[in-house]
Amino acid sequence: MGCKAQTPPASNALQAKLDRQIQLTIRSQFNVPPDYTVTLGDRSKSDIDGFDTLPVTFSNGSQKKTTVFLISKDNNTLARLEKFDLTKAPGSGINVLGRPIRGNPKAKVTIINFDDLECPFCARMHEVLFPATEQHYGNQVRYIYLDFPLVQLHPWAMHGAVDVNCLADQSPTGYWNLVDTFHSKSDEISGARGQESLAASVKKVDDLTLAEGKRDNVDMGKLQACISKQDESVIRASMQQGDALGVDGTPTMFVNGERATGALSQDMLWTIIDRALRDVGEVPPPDNNSAPATPAKAATAPGN
Repeated sequence: MGCKAQTPPASNALQAKLDRQIQLTIRSQFNVPPDYTVTLGDRSKSDIDGFDTLPVTFSNGSQKKTTVFLISKDNNTLARLEKFDLTKAPGSGINVLGRPIRGNPKAKVTIINFDDLECPFCARMHEVLFPATEQHYGNQVRYIYLDFPLVQLHPWAMHGAVDVNCLADQSPTGYWNLVDTFHSKSDEISGARGQESLAASVKKVDDLTLAEGKRDNVDMGKLQACISKQDESVIRASMQQGDALGVDGTPTMFVNGERATGALSQDMLWTIIDRALRDVGEVPPPDNNSAPATPAKAATAPGN
């Protein structure tokens, strides 16, 4: 045991005034909705000289989130401090083993895209990637898709993800052709204004998958059995990876670890890719502002 300096306790009136000031400051600076309650926790020693930690809980009914703030020992300053692990690159450690690759398998820049086959924003992003981005960067970039169907919003997205993975087991090229098809025909599969029944949409998904399988000369019995089984385990594992990375919407991409969310414009996406290429010592291609008019099928190989 030893002697340790401590923050002298404030009187009840002064503490109440301080708590009120902290709550007002937090509400103002972070635009806390009026229907949320802000509750201050107990102060404790922090790793930062001159500051204590102060947990603050934001709650609305059953929804609760606690954020740790820093408060100076003289009670004059409130701060937030977030720690980031610099031993790991953002987006590193994503498991892409066995995933079909589009583009050059040996490219130094990799785009990993968490995709939902029924998501309209994913369809827009897919258009930007293929063919324009793929043709612009040629062998400098490889593309890998991981599944993140938003099952509460998109009724047939999970079924579609299972089907494309069934085809990927036999034909990586067929996988990419089918992903192209689903994104381009998403409205048709869902029906006008999304009014198609789930059963009708699922039948369209299965029919398109079987048609692509025939074109790729796969084992149709094996493909049909896989479609009928509807094993979601691979897709669920992919969704868990996304959850661990904080993915909460689609599309979400990682370009050599740099996170990009939403349907980016071509210019925004190419800025990120150019930065990644320079970081690995490669020169980005010149932007001639010309976009190819027709899609091109890319060479594929198993992920590694």
